[in-house]
Amino acid sequence: MTINKLLGLGIVGFLLIGCKTPLNIANIHSEKNITISDALPADKAMEAVIQPYKLELEGKMNTKISHTNTELNKSGDNSNLGNLLADYTFEGAEEWAKKNNIPSIDAAVINIGGIRTIIPKGDILTKQIYEVMPFENEIVIIKMNGKDVEGLFDYYLKTQKNNPVSHLFIETDENDVISKKLINGKSIDYNKIYYIATSDYLALGGDNMSFFSKGEVISTGLKMRDLFLEKFKQNPEITSPDDIRLIFKNKKVKE
Repeated sequence: MTINKLLGLGIVGFLLIGCKTPLNIANIHSEKNITISDALPADKAMEAVIQPYKLELEGKMNTKISHTNTELNKSGDNSNLGNLLADYTFEGAEEWAKKNNIPSIDAAVINIGGIRTIIPKGDILTKQIYEVMPFENEIVIIKMNGKDVEGLFDYYLKTQKNNPVSHLFIETDENDVISKKLINGKSIDYNKIYYIATSDYLALGGDNMSFFSKGEVISTGLKMRDLFLEKFKQNPEITSPDDIRLIFKNKKVKE
């Protein structure tokens, strides 16, 4: 290769390098991490802004809305708190149905897992209802034919789950068979259309309640927690239900 060619290649290479955008390297320096803890100084100005709202919220949360002479808990197949909230769900859905020209509600089903804690004996405060029901679930009504309602009873036979019910009675025997099943005190009528109140969570198949997918979902817009708050306010002295609704004689799973 001649000297002229080498010079030519060198000049081209130089020009190509010269056309590139200069690479700017940012200055790199370390910062001190600030740990968020009780030792971190409070922002007095921000505290002054927040304080009135904090006091107002605490006042509302600590307001007495009812009273119970017995502990309301979620233990067993027929827990008093579970059955009480299932009844409130039924009542709320029934009231809504009447206002919106929907046929009467036949029964209600809620999930025990949605009830997060107990209500101790004594005064019942607003904040306790938030602790019991911290979720934003809504009440929906499922319109189902009698044949598809059988799926509800099959669910309880299979799972033996203590999910609370209202206006339902389910009994299984030692042979893994449903020995008695009633809706509003009556046997299932395959020619009837049933209206079951539940939560949007269960309506969408939560807790493996896939049978609800066979029905039509009617939205009410009622928040379960808001309804429960109103029901406790309407009942200054709580009388917890003590009737038996679920009997699993072949019970294998302990709740």
